[in-house]
Amino acid sequence: MLQLGVHLGVAVRAVAAGIVCLLPLAAGAHGDDLPPPAPPGIHALVERGDFTAAENRIATLLATEALSPEERRGLEFQRERMRRIRLDFGLDEAAARAAVRRQVPDLRDAEFNAWSSGGLLESMHIDGQTRYFNRSVSNMFRLHPAVAARRASPVRPFRSGPYEQLHPHHREVVEAARASGATSVVPRRVRVTQSLTVKPDAVPAGETVRAWIPYPREIGGQQEGLRLVASAPSVHRIAPADTLQRTVYMEQPAVAGEPTHFSATYELTVHARRFDIDPARVERIDAAADPALAPHVAERAPHIVFSPAMRAFSERVVGDETNPYRIAQKLFAAVDDIPWGGAREYSTIDNLGEHALHAGHADCGQVTLLLMTLLRMNGIPARWQSGWVYSEDAERHDTMHDWGWLYLAPYGWVPMDVTTGQLASEDDDLRWFYLGGLDAYRIAFNDDFGRAFVPAKTHFRSETVDSQRGEAEWSGGNLYFDQWDYAFDWQMLPAVE
Repeated sequence: MLQLGVHLGVAVRAVAAGIVCLLPLAAGAHGDDLPPPAPPGIHALVERGDFTAAENRIATLLATEALSPEERRGLEFQRERMRRIRLDFGLDEAAARAAVRRQVPDLRDAEFNAWSSGGLLESMHIDGQTRYFNRSVSNMFRLHPAVAARRASPVRPFRSGPYEQLHPHHREVVEAARASGATSVVPRRVRVTQSLTVKPDAVPAGETVRAWIPYPREIGGQQEGLRLVASAPSVHRIAPADTLQRTVYMEQPAVAGEPTHFSATYELTVHARRFDIDPARVERIDAAADPALAPHVAERAPHIVFSPAMRAFSERVVGDETNPYRIAQKLFAAVDDIPWGGAREYSTIDNLGEHALHAGHADCGQVTLLLMTLLRMNGIPARWQSGWVYSEDAERHDTMHDWGWLYLAPYGWVPMDVTTGQLASEDDDLRWFYLGGLDAYRIAFNDDFGRAFVPAKTHFRSETVDSQRGEAEWSGGNLYFDQWDYAFDWQMLPAVE
């Protein structure tokens, strides 16, 4: 029997005896886990919403025997992608109009039509019918002040995290870094329980449910002192510490009429980061000639592509600047200007960085990949990081979040959070806090995007880019987000000595 915290050896499943042990599974350690591309013709049909024609083409191709496993998988993913897009665009016109009218009771039909035709309400034409994005109404009120002014009282303000604006914690970090000269300061210890609960009868009774719950790794100076407290079920497999999207893996049989629950509880010490960057000291380097840095200045399709539109945007923003830090500042500020908006599921979007460039709004992962692309185009290494952010107990805020790191010689890797962006301060150390600094209220699970789990998933992931909510599947297929719930519960522990 696998013991708590011990990796798999060989195990046997004995459901009849009420004992569930983990079966040995393929490692699938650190390779890509992004879905394969579809034939261009089918991809074009999906993009323009001609789902019926796309499905007919897919079915015809899948019936042939000449396909490679990769080609077959690419077709199957496009079929699944269409299903996910339908879920994201779940509102017909009547439902979208009713959702707007709940906040604008005197809404005129002409107003709704103008907002819709003007692109204020995100929609997609699927098989000839206009379908509205599930978050299109809230995004419209968030992004368009003139429309938001039509909301009837009482107006509930949009929530934001305490560290998304200038906060005493930011000054605490800057002052501690100045006083000590350290780049890791003001540590906080936290206990987290992250859970995933598959809905009753989502899986036939007796079938094994496999679950992956995001799990951090120790990163010197950033998050340390990791201790697993408990898991449910207690038999588990923790991915190796060098897994770039790390998880705790568990499995158990489904029971008729009952939810299938998984959880992991751990403690961790998180440090704020602060690098005092002097632009005059920053050196221009040939990162492509350094084997350790070269991958971080390269394209990585589908989400980091040096397209003509991306190059034009970069040239317009960077101009004739040559100092890497000043280039980073210019690009950071330009991407920071993109307003935040609720996003579709990442697995339904071809290129997240390009999407952020053109959509008029974007969320944290999209702007992070946009900034990473722009930095890499300018020879500045950039990489991904993501997880959850939270707050002190009294502020009671938490959410999934994505950010990144860039490499500046001679400082090395320094953090960036362009979603939070520039803070409203005349003090440049505070204003640019998130270009070279991080608060002490975030846990990273992922040090890259779209990397394989250990053990590997058999079926498509629900989230093909990130890993923050978890993943679940059974022998019959993946379990998508509508088939399970997740929770991230945390408690701040006594101050670290």
